[in-house]
Amino acid sequence: MNRLTLKCLLIPVLLTGLSAPLSYGQSFARPAAPKQQKSSTHKPLIHKKVKGPANIEKAKKEAKAKKSRNDKAYAKYVKANQKRSVEIQTPEVKTRMKQNVKDADSNYKVKHRSNATRTKRAGKKYN
Repeated sequence: MNRLTLKCLLIPVLLTGLSAPLSYGQSFARPAAPKQQKSSTHKPLIHKKVKGPANIEKAKKEAKAKKSRNDKAYAKYVKANQKRSVEIQTPEVKTRMKQNVKDADSNYKVKHRSNATRTKRAGKKYN
């Protein structure tokens, strides 16, 4: 009987003794991911602009240049058209048109000066 109790105690002790070194081999005590990144790189991550294919970038550049050319041409056309509309008028109408522009400018200034009395920022602008 003495041998039986010895065998019963020996088996659990042997199992515990053999399993303990195996469990120590698997260590999960690692630093968190941000600490690993911090220790490995000292620079912040830079997000670079991703470029598309070269032919698309070229097409975008050409489209932008074409739009600016069209805008300039349109502005030139409008200016020439305004000049022509004044030139074809009779002298009396020309003087009346000039007077209307002067009146509109003065009305604009009066309107915004009255606004200056109500707001501090506008007051600085018109005083």
